[in-house]
Amino acid sequence: MPQIFGRSFNWFANVSIVGGIAGASLLLGILLNINRLDYVSHVGMPKDQPVPFSHKHHVAGMGIDCRYCHTTVEESAFAGIPPTETCMSCHSLIWTEAPMLEPVRASFRDEMPLQWTRIHDLPDFVYFKHDIHIAQGIGCQTCHGNVDAMPLMWKAQTLNMEWCLECHRAPQDFIRPREEVFNMNWVPPANQSAAGMELVKKYGVQTSQLTDCSVCHL
Repeated sequence: MPQIFGRSFNWFANVSIVGGIAGASLLLGILLNINRLDYVSHVGMPKDQPVPFSHKHHVAGMGIDCRYCHTTVEESAFAGIPPTETCMSCHSLIWTEAPMLEPVRASFRDEMPLQWTRIHDLPDFVYFKHDIHIAQGIGCQTCHGNVDAMPLMWKAQTLNMEWCLECHRAPQDFIRPREEVFNMNWVPPANQSAAGMELVKKYGVQTSQLTDCSVCHL
């Protein structure tokens, strides 16, 4: 039986094999790293809100503490989204006719809560508690970035598991004094690792358990 393909076709077979392996590797690499893309994680991307609320204006400009609006952040898993009554405690007296605040006035008038778009929305299979992190000396800025410089709110970190594990594996590099947790201008000392290790011991951080799956995934 005569040979259908000549020897010159061997190069095509070799290229097909190498190309197939390279293509599969490239596809696998994309799938494994796609969550690192800002386009997918939404890092640095403000989202549409019913009211263009500016943390920069309220925190840096007016000096309002995080806990004034996020009232449950120190005592529960959820930091708390402020009800309209909190907004109106100020805006019933100032900027009372501002057009951009009409949704707030309508919400208060009609007794219908504003439908804010969540910026930091973890998957349902991830268990996170704000109160534990705050009690252990992890500042708001560590996860949420410099909120006091954000005219609109966006994610500063991916919140991917590998990012969380950076802190869980070396909490001494991120921990700060409890009295500085809500301070957006806090600067880590030059000896952060050594000072952080002292705080780890002081606050009783269980470093041996921080990387157990059950800590975040019940």
